[in-house]
Amino acid sequence: MSLTAEDTTSADLGLHWKPGFESLGPAFFTHLNPTPLPAPYWVGHSEGVAQWLGLPADWRTPEALQALTGSLAVAGTRPLATVYSGHQFGVWAGQLGDGRAILLGETAGGLEVQLKGAGRTPYSRGGDGRAVLRSSIREFLASEAMHGLGIPTTRALCVTGSDAPVRRETLETAAVVTRVAPSFIRFGHFEHFAARGQHEELRALADFVIDRFYPACRGDARFDGNAYASLLNAVSERTAALMAQWQAAGFCHGVMNTDNMSILGLTIDYGPFQFLDGFDPGHICNHSDSSGRYAFNQQPNVAYWNLFCLAQALLPLIGEEERAMAALASYRTVFPAEFEARMRAKLGLGEARPDDLALVEALLRLLAAGRVDWPIFWRRLAEHRAGGELAPVRDLFLDSAGFDAWMLSFSERIAQEPRSLEPDSMLKANPKFVLRNHLAQEAIEQAQRKDFSGVARLLALMQAPYDDHPGMDAMAGFPPDWASTIEISCSS
Repeated sequence: MSLTAEDTTSADLGLHWKPGFESLGPAFFTHLNPTPLPAPYWVGHSEGVAQWLGLPADWRTPEALQALTGSLAVAGTRPLATVYSGHQFGVWAGQLGDGRAILLGETAGGLEVQLKGAGRTPYSRGGDGRAVLRSSIREFLASEAMHGLGIPTTRALCVTGSDAPVRRETLETAAVVTRVAPSFIRFGHFEHFAARGQHEELRALADFVIDRFYPACRGDARFDGNAYASLLNAVSERTAALMAQWQAAGFCHGVMNTDNMSILGLTIDYGPFQFLDGFDPGHICNHSDSSGRYAFNQQPNVAYWNLFCLAQALLPLIGEEERAMAALASYRTVFPAEFEARMRAKLGLGEARPDDLALVEALLRLLAAGRVDWPIFWRRLAEHRAGGELAPVRDLFLDSAGFDAWMLSFSERIAQEPRSLEPDSMLKANPKFVLRNHLAQEAIEQAQRKDFSGVARLLALMQAPYDDHPGMDAMAGFPPDWASTIEISCSS
């Protein structure tokens, strides 16, 4: 049974709430309450997110556990699910919406708090509105791992579990992720109202986003002073920078539908994601992606395609197609510039030089030819630059002659630096610990036995991935052979 508006029992999380997305009006959402789950329990939590929200030190109370599992109302909130549409795998899917996510509200500090897996909504499209423990742990850890790497992302306060059964490929148990972000608005929100010809709602949504998150668009003289074109340009450039960070980190999203693209340039909706093991530019992390549309090396182009869909949605407000295309144009300069800057940082290089891109491209070809482990190569190279031996780096390559030739070019480039590099500069740009699939899987299997220590251990590593963490070297090692058999699909 669902909570109702007449329920008088509620939990006070110690937060003050204000109208946010709700102020747009009923065309944008449906008010409803989460569907309770029986006998919830804590699975994992992030104190960093708790502090970001301003929660009290003793926030993990029995009442909070019930509230963040959807079994108790949260004082001061009016929960809702939002409607949006979108393109999925390149095909227009029509109306979608928050099928298993319920927005509790916005805090006085300007952060939205959302429960994912909290039950059916009007947009569930026949689904059960639930999330399983497996996928919830993955999203929780991924959100905090990306933040630890400095990559823009939604965050996760906690995961709560219940033994209530949920059927996916097999029978699993339920869980809820409490997600936090300045906004969960997606490209698909704009596509929804554009597709329906609801231009007043489209304008209201764009004005809301501009006024809240992109106020500089109001005074932008470019694009004939059109604030909506300026918004498109700002989103394009944020998305370009995000793609550069994904590619440099070896991160595969797996399902870059337009409804999974954040209007704020955040990484959002962790389903079939993966951090690369061996470097394979064409790697497909989503078992459901039979065509390879969202392969690792396709992500920057897919992001631009999605931005083009956003441009089409905003066209009624932008007016002229040429103006919209001009607003998109900087994506093609911002992405390569940002990517090159990220790769220079990984190589410990300072000011850009003309041959840097060729040096990076030669390295990527060498890594791809040998399927060299992406995180381990970069960390070992960083350790070498900090004073360690070169042999552990060279040993990663079957083509030792090719590596030697590249290393000579790299050494010559380092010698061109106007000042000596800090010994640990590369260590600060190349993490020792990465959320590999097999590490997440091991933590999940422990959690399925009600042992949540693996989740806590991984969280601690991912929140400080550049640190050494003595005694944890095994967590930074090569993946076991069985890791290559892990299949992550859209149900994950």
